Amino acid sequence: MANRDIRLTLWSGTNFTGRRIIFRRGGVAVRDLGAFRYNNLLSSFRLRNVVQSAEVTLVLFSQVNFQGSFRVFRGSQNVANLGSLNFNNVTSSFVLVGRNLTNNEISRIQSSGNPPRDILVIRQ
Repeated sequence: MANRDIRLTLWSGTNFTGRRIIFRRGGVAVRDLGAFRYNNLLSSFRLRNVVQSAEVTLVLFSQVNFQGSFRVFRGSQNVANLGSLNFNNVTSSFVLVGRNLTNNEISRIQSSGNPPRDILVIRQ
């Protein structure tokens, strides 16, 4: 399964500095980053699918339970400053999967509050 090849590292500071949280080997949906004491702290991240670099999607939401405004990142990438995307220190929940989510799938996640099946869901 593609989800086992996913790597995500979150940082509280820009340019990959500050407090760090690492997610390895699996798709994950975090309903509330407060579970990690990380609500509204995300400033930079590194996103990877180590086998198929284009097959990964990260959706950051400004509110818990996949609500509010959001930003979508498809494909392996490094984002050193979410401030350049007007999303610094506002992330409260996210969805990470080892494939490319469509815009329709993201809309369904937001409207239903339910992430895709077959991934780990972390609640507070």
